[in-house]
Amino acid sequence: MKTICIFNQKGGVGKTTTVVNLSCGMGIRGKKVLVLDMDPQANTTSGLGLDKNNLDNSIYDLFSSSTHNINDLIYETSSENVHIIPSNIQLSGVEIELISMEEREFYVKKAIESLEDEYDFIFIDCPPSLGLLSINALVASDSVIIPIQSEYYALEGLSLIIETINLVKKSLNSSLEIEGVLLTMYDGRNNLAVEVEKEVKKYFKDKVFSTIIPRNVRLAEAPSFGESIFTYDKNSLGAAAFKDLTKEIINNNR
Repeated sequence: MKTICIFNQKGGVGKTTTVVNLSCGMGIRGKKVLVLDMDPQANTTSGLGLDKNNLDNSIYDLFSSSTHNINDLIYETSSENVHIIPSNIQLSGVEIELISMEEREFYVKKAIESLEDEYDFIFIDCPPSLGLLSINALVASDSVIIPIQSEYYALEGLSLIIETINLVKKSLNSSLEIEGVLLTMYDGRNNLAVEVEKEVKKYFKDKVFSTIIPRNVRLAEAPSFGESIFTYDKNSLGAAAFKDLTKEIINNNR
């Protein structure tokens, strides 16, 4: 089992789009996948077809009670081989609740240890912040995917991301690695996008995925229907890109 979190403290860079479509892409290829939605906005939850306002259990229960069995929090999705521990707005208060708790950075890591034989991949969608939820995700993960939007402010805050990852690696999770940097919302006709690509490759070198996720209307529409791009429009450029990314990650982990 490999646990990968999708992390960037900036919002709107394509984290949720990446989690939803990458997990569904893996499922199509026969991999058993669990998604952890750790963003209180719960966009991954609704993007995988669940009603975030009508849940008996959510990832909040993982933090609020030590008596919960993690298996009770797992829901099936309409996507083949893809399960989810969903999120909802309750999660927004959890960082304050955890302040006085011991080993508060290790809640998720401890919870998923029992799932070792159940899944091939666990993908964690992080909130757009550097708080305790993101730290829990980084501590629980083997590696990190950093989505970077191909736009003007994309490189701003990049050093902070690396600093955070290195800090977690140094003090809480020595085996944490960068799985790859993913360029998202890319428009090759735009000179700025090409410049951002050059800068990212200069900074991260061989850690940048070969696959680039294009700016694609169908990709943007799919979540509002609670679908991945593979069921919403399997012939779109977005579907082709996520198919390639899935393949690239599987090959990198052979």
